[in-house]
Amino acid sequence: MSTITGHTPLITGRWLRAQYRQPALIAFTLIQPAIWLLLFGQLFKGVVDLPGFSDSSYIAFLTPGIVMMTALMNSGWSGTTFIADMERGVMDRMLASPVSRGGLMAGQLISNATTTLIQTVLVFAIGIAAGARWDGGPAGYAVTIGASMLIGTAFGSLSNAVALLTRQQEALIGISQFVSLPLTFMSSIMIDPDVAPRWVNVAARFNPVDWAAVAARQALSADPDWSSVARHSAYLLAFTLVVAWLSTRAFRTYQRSV
Repeated sequence: MSTITGHTPLITGRWLRAQYRQPALIAFTLIQPAIWLLLFGQLFKGVVDLPGFSDSSYIAFLTPGIVMMTALMNSGWSGTTFIADMERGVMDRMLASPVSRGGLMAGQLISNATTTLIQTVLVFAIGIAAGARWDGGPAGYAVTIGASMLIGTAFGSLSNAVALLTRQQEALIGISQFVSLPLTFMSSIMIDPDVAPRWVNVAARFNPVDWAAVAARQALSADPDWSSVARHSAYLLAFTLVVAWLSTRAFRTYQRSV
């Protein structure tokens, strides 16, 4: 067994135990997406009456978007755990040990992906309870879960890179908000592209969050355009790999500076 595959489960277990020993964090993590879905679902439910809106149920339209929004927001805070380890001296002790550097990064991202998976299932359950239905079947749910985990991994890697380079909680929070909010609103998370301003549609073409939302909605539809699903999923996977590589470079930069 290689070093990285041997160490990754151990690091993953460490982060999972740390997360689930905090009941308040668990409650917030699970309740937040439910609030978003129900709140936005009620606030904007009238948009289905706009000419050109493609879905008759706003909850059904919104649910995949909230899945991606939740993955984005949750992963944006990923780097705070690295900063906490730096401040407590844990990171330096880890780097002085024989633990795999790749395992350190992968283990933390896998623990975040586990949380994303739980949140995705919860959002779907609430959407179904609110009356949403999708005809895409198991394949549609699988694509949505896969896209949400790619979003979580990509922006978790980006958050980790920022944390390793800035080493400041305040800087990470500011950058996370600066990135996540525009990506959320310049996408089709809450509004059908057919009724959105043209500039939003143009921006969405280059937005990884929109790629994930489009792939999920297509896969969940009664007549999926699988070429669109494959194309947007490929974009998302490529983006995730590039950001993961950048986060690895940021880790090396941090190691050389300590």
